[in-house]
Amino acid sequence: MESNFVDYVKIQCRSGKGGRGSMHLKHIKYNPNGGPDGGDGGKGGSIILRGNHNYWTLLHLRYQRHIYAEHGGNGGRDKCHGTNGKDIYIDVPCGTVVYNAETGKYVCDVMEDGQEVVLLKGGRGGLGNFQFRTATNQAPRYAQPGEPMQEMTVIMELKLLADVGLVGLPNAGKSTLLSSLSSAKPKIANYPFTTLEPSLGIVGYRDHQSFVMADIPGIIEGASEGKGLGLRFLRHIERNSLLLFMVPGDTDDIKKEYELLLNELAQFNPEMLNKHRVLAVTKCDLLDEELMEMLKETLPEDLQVVFISSVTGFGLEELKDILWKELNSESNKIQGVIAEDVLVHRDKELSYLAAEVYDEDRDADEEIGIVDDVDEDDIEFLDEDDIEDLEDFEYSE
Repeated sequence: MESNFVDYVKIQCRSGKGGRGSMHLKHIKYNPNGGPDGGDGGKGGSIILRGNHNYWTLLHLRYQRHIYAEHGGNGGRDKCHGTNGKDIYIDVPCGTVVYNAETGKYVCDVMEDGQEVVLLKGGRGGLGNFQFRTATNQAPRYAQPGEPMQEMTVIMELKLLADVGLVGLPNAGKSTLLSSLSSAKPKIANYPFTTLEPSLGIVGYRDHQSFVMADIPGIIEGASEGKGLGLRFLRHIERNSLLLFMVPGDTDDIKKEYELLLNELAQFNPEMLNKHRVLAVTKCDLLDEELMEMLKETLPEDLQVVFISSVTGFGLEELKDILWKELNSESNKIQGVIAEDVLVHRDKELSYLAAEVYDEDRDADEEIGIVDDVDEDDIEFLDEDDIEDLEDFEYSE
């Protein structure tokens, strides 16, 4: 079954062009000196992004390949003003980041419900010749054209807003922990990359308090270079206040695996190293107390470590206490305020951008049943050898 979680879409957007001003001279039977009366052109419609907390994915934009605003109407006689083009509002979930699909440059970010960002501004309408009349030029025979439209193909990415982000290799127990602490029901199985899409869960705490936890697909070595599923989903933990690293207790070298995960985050976005971190050693139902004491001596000393078992519930209350304390620590609050004020989105790497766009176009085409085929009109642009190859090519189902 196709997932309803869509966090990446590509859309061609175009604002409306401004209407041209009218060049008209008034002609009345008994008023030969009627003068200019050309009206102004109307403003073209703008493309405006609007944050909407009722949306949690970009699914509603999945099949909108083109979004065009209306053009402004032309001015008319008798100083008639052209109609203004209607603005187009695109509702997006909070946490949506927009990039230029051709250059990879960061465009804008929508963080709050009701926040409006003008993505493409509509062209201004041209002035009619009535606006250019002067004492020395009482019958101007010229008017302004409207401003041209703006066009851009954009990539919209959703970055989930959560308090705690889970980071770990495949089968580290992230989905099991999320299902144990919240009502979320992520897929759990004993094979790598069971989780194919991010999951959110609300973790209840004392006195009816709570925080949001996000689970992303497992990270493997080289995820920051596009290996596995990490590159596509690492962006979902960029906004998290706290990162919970998860390493199974039966791992040969827990510290080495933690450093591997940390390195992948640093390669993807160095700013993620500034976030508060907690290390959870999972699957401790396979360990005894003596072995856990021995493991503590080999673990990093610069962060808090907690031993847990999501199956038996061992250490989960201690884990929630540590997470709550870190989330509400003064240093974390200050860091969060700084991050909101100077949040920097890196431009996309051009080496990955082409592959991202290709994958998105292919997936969208497959979902709506478009199959690539050879157009006869295009054959004239091919070499003779290419045409012979196409004629001899046999399509196989």
